[in-house]
Amino acid sequence: MSKKHHEEHEEHPDETWLVPYSDVLTLLLALFIVLFAVSSKPTPAEVAALSESFRQAFNEYSGIFPGAILPIESVKPTLKDSKPSGPQEKEEAELETIRESIGAFTAASSIGSGIEAEMTDEGLLIIIKDNLLFQSGSAELMQSALGIARTLGTMLSTMRQKVIVSGHTDNGRIRTAEFPTNWELSSRRASNFMRYMLDHEPFLRPERFSVAGYGEYRPVASNLTEYGRQQNRRVEILVLRNYPNKIQPTPEVSTDGFE
Repeated sequence: MSKKHHEEHEEHPDETWLVPYSDVLTLLLALFIVLFAVSSKPTPAEVAALSESFRQAFNEYSGIFPGAILPIESVKPTLKDSKPSGPQEKEEAELETIRESIGAFTAASSIGSGIEAEMTDEGLLIIIKDNLLFQSGSAELMQSALGIARTLGTMLSTMRQKVIVSGHTDNGRIRTAEFPTNWELSSRRASNFMRYMLDHEPFLRPERFSVAGYGEYRPVASNLTEYGRQQNRRVEILVLRNYPNKIQPTPEVSTDGFE
């Protein structure tokens, strides 16, 4: 009888644990990449691309830890309030601060809606109704106007922008030796208001100021009603932006007549 020899095989340990182990290492590597990207302040576009890439990666390995997938939102950088970084942002913040200061000033006084301030594409526009400043048909500042002029002058004393002070009237005709037309009246009113600010606020830089008189030709309301005429009689202070608020579109060049 032939004796059968059974070959003894060396037993090898189970190595299936290497698969989930490598998956864990991959996820750890992804986590460190995310942390590095967040610390380097990526742009919103980069964050979106990064989120989508790791969403796919995490979904691919979702079988390792069921129900424990890290939500993509948790790896997005938290946007915190920060100080303005560029010159345009700093200017916008300065103008907005003045606008808020004017609002606080009018709220604390009896002026009410007699002074308004709003942000425009050109800059900060301050509108003062004429009944706070002048008697009808006069360009001399009333006593109540002096405090307004000093207060606004102080608020503008730190600004580096150019300032245009303009006068406006309704369409009521004026024909006197001093003011033959509304142009002269509106110009003198704007000039007197500007000069008082400059005379009583030493930190204002006169070379940044200019005056304009528009008469009745730039109304903001209808002159057919008393309310509209009151809106049109005003002095405006425009603090011009040094940095444009919007990028103007490039005008299209017509190619008519050209090959």
